[in-house]
Amino acid sequence: MGEEIRPDDDYFTCITRAWEILGNPMKRRSYDSVDPYFSDDLPDEKDCKNNFYVLMGKAFKENARWSTKKPVPRLGGSDTPRDKVEKFYSFWYDFDSWREYSYLDEEDKESGQDRDMRKWIEKKNKATRAKRKKEEMTRIRTLVDMAYNIDPRIKKFQQEDKDKKTAAKKAKQKAAKERQQEEERLARDAAEKERLEREKREIEEKAKLDALKQEREAQKKALRKERKALRDFCKANNYFAQNLEEIIRHMESVEKICELFKLVQLEEAMKKLQSDGRTAFISIMEETEKKIEAERRAGVISSDMRNTPEKQVKSYTAPWSENDLQLLIKAVNLFPAGTNQRWEVVANFINQHSTSSTGVTRDAKEVLAKAKDLQSTDFSKSSLKEQANKKAYDNFIAEKKTKESVEDRMPAVTERLDHPVSNGVSSEQKDSKKEAQPWTPAEQKLLEQALKTYPTSVPDRWDQIAACIPTRTKKECMRRYKELVELVKAKKAAQVMK
Repeated sequence: MGEEIRPDDDYFTCITRAWEILGNPMKRRSYDSVDPYFSDDLPDEKDCKNNFYVLMGKAFKENARWSTKKPVPRLGGSDTPRDKVEKFYSFWYDFDSWREYSYLDEEDKESGQDRDMRKWIEKKNKATRAKRKKEEMTRIRTLVDMAYNIDPRIKKFQQEDKDKKTAAKKAKQKAAKERQQEEERLARDAAEKERLEREKREIEEKAKLDALKQEREAQKKALRKERKALRDFCKANNYFAQNLEEIIRHMESVEKICELFKLVQLEEAMKKLQSDGRTAFISIMEETEKKIEAERRAGVISSDMRNTPEKQVKSYTAPWSENDLQLLIKAVNLFPAGTNQRWEVVANFINQHSTSSTGVTRDAKEVLAKAKDLQSTDFSKSSLKEQANKKAYDNFIAEKKTKESVEDRMPAVTERLDHPVSNGVSSEQKDSKKEAQPWTPAEQKLLEQALKTYPTSVPDRWDQIAACIPTRTKKECMRRYKELVELVKAKKAAQVMK
């Protein structure tokens, strides 16, 4: 017996199947993408050349159903404007199709027995769909290229562009020729005009130079007059000073103001002095000193000051004290010519050992200038040497008293530092023939500072370190350094034993 046929059940099954497909937007799109009544074949190119608008219009109209963008522009006719034709081809070259081919999958992934099988089926189906999608987009692009190449309107537009380009080129050549002729004519006219203007300009230039010369002379005269008025006014008011020391300092400030200030600034300063007196003078003097200091730090010296070497104000570096000069001479002897970055090292030495209360930091340029200045003068006749000789004995007595006072206050520390023990043998036993003088805290501090200043890479290191400690020799400094090293090692060894 054959299978029993139930017409009602079969119809219901078909209707249910149709509803499942057509009622689901995704399945409906998949089903519509494989419409059996749609032909994927392209029209014949030869036929399209003879009947372009009819055949190509029909082909584009049929393929417009797959576009995701609506509305889809039509092909148009022979009288369609150029902008619409260009928009039409631009649309189809960027055509976006919603057509997809999941309906043609050879196997349903749900039919897989396990997860790996379903994953493999889905991967295979995706590859097949992508291949068909690529073929579809290639078909659309081939259709658009064929239409663009045989479109009589495109050929007409291209010919128009070519004609316009040729006409523009001819017009450009003609314009260039006319421009050249015009330039030659203008050159001849300009040469004649320039000759006349040159003669006129020479006369006017001479008159301007004469007027400018007179104006400069007038400005110089006014500046000299204003400077004289400022000097006379300050002198008449005793330079706004309250004692003799201020008079000298204020006189120097007046000269600085006269050299640095312009005419307008001098006039304003004069008005302030006439109205506010000493208060205004102090303010102007401070402002001038700040300006000078800023120029000195920036390495900028006024051209007016360079051109007046005989003036009272020559440079604005911080004054050198007696101690700083002695440090400079000592550093120059310690670091001879050939030392790497010699003047930077000298400046660093002075800045580290200076006891000046002003806190001025010297740079290499300033130190070099002062060294040259000392070299050019007769130091043997200078007041510096005379003062140094006068105070040498006083300094020696003061250092000796300080040394004795410190030794009395710290005998235990000195004794412990002077007799370190290394491997059970004291340094006193090693050097029993010569009784060493104990190191004071001041000498110890100088030694530590010198060790930091001169690293092991410095040539003649111990000679330079000994030069920083006047009361010790090179051998004593080296022996002291070794003792300290042994003391530190012994202390570390004791900590390890604990």
